[in-house]
Amino acid sequence: MSAGDILRFAPFSSAVEATFWHALTTQKIDVYKLDDDLKDVLGYYSTGNSVVSRDPGEAAISMPARLCLGANAFDRNESSSRGIPPFSYPSVGQIKNTNTIEEFKQLDKPALFKRVADQIWHDIVSGDAVTQPHLLTRFLLITFADLKKYKFHFWFAFPALLADPPCALADQGEPRNVTEVWDANELEKLSTAYDAYRQEQTDGNAAFFLIKKKIEDGDDEKDFAVGRLQDWNTFFEGVDHNERIVGFADPSSLPANPGWPLRNFLVLLQHQWLVKQIKVLCFREIPGKKDISQSIFLTVKLPESVSADENPKAVGWEKNPQGKLGPRTADLAPLMDPKQLADTSVDLNLKLMRWRIVPDLQLEKIKDTKCLLLGAGTLGCYVARSLLGWGVRNITFVDNSRVSFSNPVRQSLYVFEDCLDGGKLKAKTAAENLKKVYPGVNTEGYHLNIPMPGHAITNEAQTRADVEKLTQLIETHDVIFLLMDSRESRWLPTLLGASMKKLVINTALGFDTYLVMRHGVEDDDNQTPAIGYDGTDLPYVKRLGCYFCNDVVAPTDSLKDRTLDQQCTVTRPGLSAIASAMAVELMISVLHHEKGPAAPADTATSQSKSSTPLGIIPHQMRGFLAEFNNMIIVGQAYDKCTACSDRVLKEYNVNGFEFLKNAFNSPSYLEELTGLSQLHEASGNIDDFIWNDDEDI
Repeated sequence: MSAGDILRFAPFSSAVEATFWHALTTQKIDVYKLDDDLKDVLGYYSTGNSVVSRDPGEAAISMPARLCLGANAFDRNESSSRGIPPFSYPSVGQIKNTNTIEEFKQLDKPALFKRVADQIWHDIVSGDAVTQPHLLTRFLLITFADLKKYKFHFWFAFPALLADPPCALADQGEPRNVTEVWDANELEKLSTAYDAYRQEQTDGNAAFFLIKKKIEDGDDEKDFAVGRLQDWNTFFEGVDHNERIVGFADPSSLPANPGWPLRNFLVLLQHQWLVKQIKVLCFREIPGKKDISQSIFLTVKLPESVSADENPKAVGWEKNPQGKLGPRTADLAPLMDPKQLADTSVDLNLKLMRWRIVPDLQLEKIKDTKCLLLGAGTLGCYVARSLLGWGVRNITFVDNSRVSFSNPVRQSLYVFEDCLDGGKLKAKTAAENLKKVYPGVNTEGYHLNIPMPGHAITNEAQTRADVEKLTQLIETHDVIFLLMDSRESRWLPTLLGASMKKLVINTALGFDTYLVMRHGVEDDDNQTPAIGYDGTDLPYVKRLGCYFCNDVVAPTDSLKDRTLDQQCTVTRPGLSAIASAMAVELMISVLHHEKGPAAPADTATSQSKSSTPLGIIPHQMRGFLAEFNNMIIVGQAYDKCTACSDRVLKEYNVNGFEFLKNAFNSPSYLEELTGLSQLHEASGNIDDFIWNDDEDI
């Protein structure tokens, strides 16, 4: 046998989450104390896959074969895969946590290693590994937890039994990509068959399996069957030895090297069924996509079986970052405080997104964005929670009402106790409860009335103070969310946002419809066209419209002389969550455009010409829940708009609060200023033009 024929494997690389060390700390303090006996621990691994670069000239990046430990590692249950992520496979192990660093250094490590390796051999000889094949991936972890300094010294071992002579590649020897063995139709059928098998294996033993091709009666097209190891004899009955295939969930992503679990699997095949040569599918999939095209296929020659009386030698100590056999150290001093640990953990999903999917994701920019939420009701609560999910750390609430008994079931930042004794102030309570969700958020709540057109001033000093406070809040924030109940309450923030060129995102609800839109900011640099549905450039729009640009009447008192159902925003319960999520996602997309709030509006759905790494940036999204349908609309700014037109902005910049007083006290003032009054006279019949003045769209 030549050295080139020997089958070479990709070893496991440990991946320990910070939450595991926190869990170990809890176990040490509350459970283990001075007990340093071996304890059960549960790890997991996923199939390997290569990350394909967006640049066609760059090669795919092979990800390491990771064996992971997380917060649930001590909740071990060998009979199930409970506590591990989807599309992952359990690996049972043992941890020995020493009480001093001297004990850690002086441990009889070879004896501990041999103990685990002997257990693997025992599982093979006894047949336990046939019915519970996940026992083939046993591992050992030795640790010392310095809880004063929050330093963790550790060393992993993944024992693999040695075949003598080594297993080799049969025939020409080189592993082949699975696409060279089976066509796309066959791969789809194999993936479907394995998915069905995996769903049946509720005990977590789906990582090792049998494969055969079958021909249904009267059907010449071949399908695949996937079965359990314990059904070897019946499953392969009538199947030629050369056509028998075994498969395993392969954590390796290397094109020519299968992962570490195959080593013990081959020893099991050799001992249990005296296999001399076998075809092996190294099963690799992209989770959730049913894409197994990165799997490899090889044929392996096995040596003669060894006697059950002699335990094979084993290898498998993990190397440190220097490439040498030795322990590692994890310094978690800045992380082990629960609040600091939460600060790291909440960004984990985002960092994984940037690592594998969106390398251009600007997490620091998102984190530093200051968001002002005008309205702390159903929309405000959902928007705040979504912002937290994106890593936003600065969220301010503004609202003028109290928590009522109808709120908690619809508004996720309130509980029943917040409704008692007349109800707590909504804005302040929302901020307090948001901190309970994530203590690291910088959040405040302001109980504030927003002056509105058509609502005459009764206390000028208070109104002036409210205007000044709202102006100051908008000045100090980057993104303004309009999430209020009435149309006229959105007018002043729209005016101030337009004057300061802030990113303003408006969300309005009907019974089963919603509108999510961003207000336009003029692009002073150049004319960048938007993208149409067919991928072509749309005509340039100098400035996108605001929420009031489609109105031909000034906003006025929409709650006067209204019944209860007309005064409240009566909507389907799920609508606000949908609209809120869309509003936040719109903000994130705008932040990733080079022009920011001045980004042109897209209507294209093709990812081949997206404006940002996350896709397109629409102007308006109108959703119709009754039809489960969305429309993407682009609207130009209206030169007679009562909120963002040049006439209104100029009058505000010149006369300030005096201009606002006129707008608040006189419903017709804005129409006369913008020229809408003349438009009404010219039209002859104003009723033909007035839009419904509620939140339906």
